[in-house]
Amino acid sequence: MDFIDEMIVKELIEDSRLSMSELGRRIHLSAPATRERVRQLEDQGIIKRYSIELNVKKLGFPIEAIIEATIKNNLYEDFKKKICHNSNVEFCYRIAGNACFMLKVHFQSFDHAEQFIDGLQSLAHTKTNFIFSKII
Repeated sequence: MDFIDEMIVKELIEDSRLSMSELGRRIHLSAPATRERVRQLEDQGIIKRYSIELNVKKLGFPIEAIIEATIKNNLYEDFKKKICHNSNVEFCYRIAGNACFMLKVHFQSFDHAEQFIDGLQSLAHTKTNFIFSKII
């Protein structure tokens, strides 16, 4: 990747819906040259997909939490199956350190958060951190 590719990636991270002409204007290339650069980044697997960021608060999920889970009794597969069937889980990463997994979860209420966490107790010890605001 060169400097132009880095600028393309930066702009697309900010707004993946940019037209090729607008993206080209921002990085000082023609639309066809920009399109070719983007296609190469896709072919190389650097750009894997385009996505949207939802405002989950406006969708009725005003509470967000980061949950660290340490698996009990080697129940990794059971934990993964349970997590994969929850639409309110934004991400779940297998990590190294004191915990085994880190999840970001959205809730409609603290009651729902408590129910979700209680549902994990047979599989994992949890540590929950509620999110107040996004900095970056």
